[in-house]
Amino acid sequence: MNDIAKVIEKIEPLNSDAMREAQARQNVLTKPTGSLGFLEELSIRVAGIKGEAVPPPFNNKVVITMAGDHGVTEDGVSAYPKDVTPQMIYNFIAGGAGINVLARHVGARVVIVDMGVAAEFEPNPALVVKKIGFGTKNMAKEPAMTIDEAIKSIKAGIEVFESEYAKGVDIVALGDMGIGNTTPSSAITAVITGRPPEEVTGRGTGVDDEGLLNKIRLIKQAISLNNPDPSDPIDVLSKVGGFEIGGIAGAMLAAASHRVPIVVDGFISGTGALIAAELAPQSRDYMIAGHSSVEKGHRAIIEHLNLRPVLDLDLRLGEGTGAALSMGIVEAACKILCEMATFEEAGVSNREE
Repeated sequence: MNDIAKVIEKIEPLNSDAMREAQARQNVLTKPTGSLGFLEELSIRVAGIKGEAVPPPFNNKVVITMAGDHGVTEDGVSAYPKDVTPQMIYNFIAGGAGINVLARHVGARVVIVDMGVAAEFEPNPALVVKKIGFGTKNMAKEPAMTIDEAIKSIKAGIEVFESEYAKGVDIVALGDMGIGNTTPSSAITAVITGRPPEEVTGRGTGVDDEGLLNKIRLIKQAISLNNPDPSDPIDVLSKVGGFEIGGIAGAMLAAASHRVPIVVDGFISGTGALIAAELAPQSRDYMIAGHSSVEKGHRAIIEHLNLRPVLDLDLRLGEGTGAALSMGIVEAACKILCEMATFEEAGVSNREE
């Protein structure tokens, strides 16, 4: 736990001077003040994160996709078998998944991490192995993991980011893979936001009406049985969470400690953001909501974290896909701030006062 605390201690407030200077520059660019709306807000936020009024270019865009399996799948919470998790890992490695396509589109590298997939993989340089266990326990019958495992998952996420940061990271997106992972995500969201499970539980991979009712019942059962403490995010993670969710939270904490913008993907990534923000409230300022997922629990997370999504495209794939797409928008916002001419530079008359 000391290692996590040391990372949290390094998370500083956004640089207010850089944000004021960025706002002042936005006000004299060759456009009506405020005419680029949320793009202007994004660029000013990134200036505060980076501590530079004119942020440097995003030469190293990275998507980290954390994977893990979930014991609760044995109770039929997903329309897909858990065998799909390792199968998709191979698809990621081969470059054939949605995240691979969209990451290539925005010029980002993809890092695939085995946080707790219920399968063994042959060593592969394209796969980072931080396996905490072969999937979590069934949270509807017992705690999903031990406190020690929860702490290990967060530390593993920190280690993954630190390793990538050594190679160069200017902006990071966090994604996920794991059949059944919307179930623990709904449980965590219900506990931390205080909303009833019915309000934060969706169909995930597409369960029918009966499957949705079963999913809600199991989430209620897990919360009642394990009694997670809403004020203790590690307790919540251990009792109703997932290894990949802990990894996502750890990577977010590490990114914030290095003043790197964090693009949050969908529901599972958002759940990791909830854990990170509970552990270190200041980390929220480093988060950018990439999109608003169809999963209603994700919308509850966005409201709880007081974030504004960049995109709203009815996405629910996960993997980091929405975050990868919005990463390009964040980059465009910063290019406007950095590359657009001022009225004085362009010889264009400014508005009359």
